[in-house]
Amino acid sequence: MRAVVQRVSQACVRVVEEGQGAREVASIGRGFLVLLGVHSADTEREARVLAEKIAGLRVMEDADGKMNLALADVGGSVLLISNFTLYGDCRKGRRPSFSAAAPPIQAERLYRLFGEALAAQNIPVAWGIFGAHMEVELVNDGPVTFVVEALNGDIV
Repeated sequence: MRAVVQRVSQACVRVVEEGQGAREVASIGRGFLVLLGVHSADTEREARVLAEKIAGLRVMEDADGKMNLALADVGGSVLLISNFTLYGDCRKGRRPSFSAAAPPIQAERLYRLFGEALAAQNIPVAWGIFGAHMEVELVNDGPVTFVVEALNGDIV
């Protein structure tokens, strides 16, 4: 399971509906935008380990401007967006292969479990719409961006 974690001052997601334009479905203020990719070999263990790691990341600024606080310390939220393209393999040819990405049923189940595991740690979670065409807008704070990955139940 792979996550791109961006510290944001605000973020929102709109779902693009054919013939109707885009409608906002979720937004947050201070917190993290998390783009989450699920690998075909991922299990509930990876979802829980990754959620615990991200919830505990001390990358929010304290009163001295140091990255020293976690989301819960500052009342931050997560905007969670599913993103199978994080497992796009661009090594061969010009069209990425997505064969390593989990099939939709598995990916959605683990996406939901990941978000629920964050919420269980007192992190408010706003959700994108799984499988939808989305527009994500954010104000990256810093910029501060991390790629965090769980493999075989461990952070790698």
